[in-house]
Amino acid sequence: MSTSELPARPSLDSLRKQAKKLARDAAAGDPVAIARARAQLPQAEPPLSRRDAQLVLAREYGFPGWKDVLKEVKQRLGRGLEWAVSESRRIIHDNDIERLWQLLAEYPALLSWRADENDGGLLGMATGSYGDSFDPISEQHFTRAACANLLLDAGAFVAPSVCDGLIAARAKVLIDLFRRRGLLPPTLKFFAALGDVDSIRARLDTNEDDLAAVNEAFMYACHLQHDTAAALLLDRAITFDAEMGRRIDGGPGRSAFIQYFIANKPDVHNPDPFEPWKDFVQQQVDHAMRDGDMTTFVDGLRRGPWMLSEESVKFQARLTEVAVLNDRADLLNALFDLDPAILHTPVPPPSQAIEFAFTYVKTHLLPMLLRIWPMPDDLPHAAGDGDLARVKRWFDAEGKPALGDLTNHFPANNHHYRGDLQAWFGQSEPTVQRILDTALAWAVLNNRFEVAGFLLAHGADINTNWCSHEPASILHELVWYKNYEAMQFLIDRGIDMTIHDYRWGATAVGWAAVAAKDEKMAQLMREAQQRREQASH
Repeated sequence: MSTSELPARPSLDSLRKQAKKLARDAAAGDPVAIARARAQLPQAEPPLSRRDAQLVLAREYGFPGWKDVLKEVKQRLGRGLEWAVSESRRIIHDNDIERLWQLLAEYPALLSWRADENDGGLLGMATGSYGDSFDPISEQHFTRAACANLLLDAGAFVAPSVCDGLIAARAKVLIDLFRRRGLLPPTLKFFAALGDVDSIRARLDTNEDDLAAVNEAFMYACHLQHDTAAALLLDRAITFDAEMGRRIDGGPGRSAFIQYFIANKPDVHNPDPFEPWKDFVQQQVDHAMRDGDMTTFVDGLRRGPWMLSEESVKFQARLTEVAVLNDRADLLNALFDLDPAILHTPVPPPSQAIEFAFTYVKTHLLPMLLRIWPMPDDLPHAAGDGDLARVKRWFDAEGKPALGDLTNHFPANNHHYRGDLQAWFGQSEPTVQRILDTALAWAVLNNRFEVAGFLLAHGADINTNWCSHEPASILHELVWYKNYEAMQFLIDRGIDMTIHDYRWGATAVGWAAVAAKDEKMAQLMREAQQRREQASH
C-alpha cells in the first residue's frame, strides 16, 4: 500500500482496530494475516505483539513506523501540534537533544504550548520528577536536565508550576540551573529552599510576610535540609504563634523539632496550610500507621483530639489510604473505634483508598472502606470486585462496550489519572480502551479470572501498557505480589513477555530478577518464553 491510500481524514481509532484485528487473526492461524505480517517482518511469528501488528500496518501504508502514521493522521486532521506534543514527551523521556532541537524548529509553537494555565508545558516535561530527586542518581533517572537547558536556551515559557515542582521534588541540579539563570521567584519560600540565609533575613526585616508564608518557608527549608535557614524561620514563626513555641520548647526542643522534619520531610504536596506543630504530631501518627505501631498510633490520636474532629477529615482520609497501602487492618479498626468524624460526615472527602485497594491487591479491606465511601458504579470497580453480572451491564447485546459517559468510569473520572493521560500515553481524552484495560488489570491482579476472561473476549488488550505508576505490562505489576496463578493466567493467554516498561526499559523478567530479586519467578517466565519460541518453529 502507499500513503495515498490512507483516507483523506483517517481515523486513529480505526487504524488501531485494524492492527488489533491483524494480531488477533494471526494468533488464530489465519494464513493471510500471517503472510501479511511476514511480508513486512520476515521473522514474524504468531502471536504478534500489539507493537509488531502496528508496525506491519504502518509499513503496509508506506510509513517506516507507527509514530509516522500518527504524525500523518494528526497533520491531516489539523492536529499537528498535538502530535508534536506527544512526540515531545517521547523525545524528552529518551533525552534525545538533537531530535528535540529538530522538533522545536519544525513546531516553534511548542515553546509556548501548555495544556492549561497550571501546566508546565515542555519545560514541565523535562523538569517534572517521577519521585523524590534529592540524590543525584534519582534526579538523573527522574528528570531531564539537558532537555531543560536546551528548552531554556530556545526561550521556552517558564510557568510558576515548573519552579514549584523543582523544590517539591528536591531536584538540586535543576534548582541550581534555574538559580544561575535567575528564574526562581524572589520569594521567601524559594530563599528557604535555597538555604539563602542572607536573603531570608533581608526579607524578614521587611515584615512583609505573615505566619502562613513563614511556615511555608520553614517547611521548604526543612524539606531541602537547610537547618540554619529553618532555625531562623522557626524563630520568626514563634513570634507570631507563642503557643506553638511553648509546645515545642516544652517537648522536643527547637533543634530536635527541626531535625525531625529534616529527617522525615514535610508533606509539601498537601494543599492545606502548613502548621508546624500540628504537622509534627500528625506525622508521628501517620508513621505509626505505616509501621504498624498500634501503641504510638492510638496514643498519638488521643493526645491530639483535633485529628479525630471534623476539621481533620482530610487527614483521616489520608490515614485510610496509608492503611490500605501498608495493609494495616488492625490500625484501621483502631481508628474507627475512636469514632472519627469521617464516619459521620454526609459527604466524605475525596480519597484514593478504594482505588488503592484494587490496584495494590488489598480488597479484603473493602468492607471497612465502604463504611465511608460507596463502591463506585463503573466497569473497573465491578471487574476488580469479581461481579460478572455488573460487568456485563456495560456491554450491549452484541458484546460491544456500552460505557456511556467515559468520565463516569475509573480512571477517566480520577483527577490524578487525567494528568497522566498526556504524560504517559499522549492522550488528551480518556478512551474506551483505557477503561477496558484498567478493568482487565484489576480483575487479573485480584484473581477474578472469570471476569478477566470475559473482558479479553470483549475488547480488553492483554498487552496493555497499564501499570500502577508508569506504563509497563500487567505482568510487570504482578512481579511485586508473587502472584504465580495470575501470571500463569496471562502467560497461557499469550501475553507478550518482551514488553519493556516506560522508565527503565526492562521486561517483567528483568523486574523479577533484579528489582524483586525473585529468581524463581524470573525463571518461570524465561521457561514460558522458551516454550513459546520452540512451539513457533
